[in-house]
Amino acid sequence: MTLTSEQQDFAASVAEFCRRECGTREQRDALTGGGRETHHDGLYRTMAQLGWIGAGLPTEFGGADGGMVDICVFLEETARGMAPLGGFTTSIIVAEAYRRFGSPEQRKLVLGGIADGEVAAIAMSEPEAGSDVAALSCRAERRTDQHGDHWVVNGQKTWCSNAHIANTILLVARTSSGKDKHDGLTMFQVPADTDGLRINGIDTMGGREVNDLYFTDCVLPEDAVVGQVGAGWRQLMAGLNLERLILAAGMLGTAQRAFDDTLAYIRERQQFGRPIGTFQTIRHRIADLATEIECCRLLVYRVAELVDEDPDRLRPREASMAKLKVTETAKRVALEGMQMMGGYGYATEYDMQRHVRSTLVSTVYGGTSEIQRDIIGKTYGL
Repeated sequence: MTLTSEQQDFAASVAEFCRRECGTREQRDALTGGGRETHHDGLYRTMAQLGWIGAGLPTEFGGADGGMVDICVFLEETARGMAPLGGFTTSIIVAEAYRRFGSPEQRKLVLGGIADGEVAAIAMSEPEAGSDVAALSCRAERRTDQHGDHWVVNGQKTWCSNAHIANTILLVARTSSGKDKHDGLTMFQVPADTDGLRINGIDTMGGREVNDLYFTDCVLPEDAVVGQVGAGWRQLMAGLNLERLILAAGMLGTAQRAFDDTLAYIRERQQFGRPIGTFQTIRHRIADLATEIECCRLLVYRVAELVDEDPDRLRPREASMAKLKVTETAKRVALEGMQMMGGYGYATEYDMQRHVRSTLVSTVYGGTSEIQRDIIGKTYGL
């Protein structure tokens, strides 16, 4: 995988921006409330003005018409720079759904908003429907009254990333029931300030990231449907290439940052009269981790190139491989980094404990490692 000169310049510009705007712990603490918040609106909108948030969006909606490789470059560099841009991942996932299935009016509103720096979220999981998303029960019923046709939503969603900072939420709800639970699901456009929607934050080790959503007689207009009624499952599957790959690209940057922080520490930390990095046991660990990260990088960008070659082709095997390999590797890098840093790796004074927390959850969200392995196995007819 070789980046073009433009992509290399893009990566360098993003990296330099991150060093300048959030390169120190003091800067990041100021931007995130001491690590409690994962997204800073001002920083995000500045990047949007530079054209970076819309790098992968069509030009007609304010984007740069780039591809998956460009998105991966941005994700890797911002994650490596620890930029608080938590809203980007879900926004790009939502953007892909609207690009494929949204009406012209919906695309103009949502894609244009994302390019300008607005955040979008997607609501799928429920208390009883996590890995088995198709088992969801949050229901939208079509009704007609003196005001015309509309939808009424009732139910709960959970683990909804970035709903508390979102302008719009892409809801997946059940509109009918049949023999196959995958049938009868529909996507809806829901403004975050819609009456009947209540958003409650869930405290996590990573700070304010995810939310419970409660829909109580939430009225949506007839044209809130995104795509076709009852086709929500097929539409979700069409976006899995993007979702799994962007999660992998972000964790690739986090893995590299955890490695960089570990390397800087073991070069400086002295024990028994010399830097601990010169001891063979540490040196070999570093060699193994560096090799694994490079394997991840090759995999991520190879899959990104395949997606760019044929954006409409589903690649469940390759996308799941990328998500599985990179998140598991990132977790290993962070945990071994903490081990090599000893007590300092555990101290909140250093960033390693943050890397550990963010990489641990990466093997859970977006489809657990167990689910990714299951998907890969099924592609071999098992």
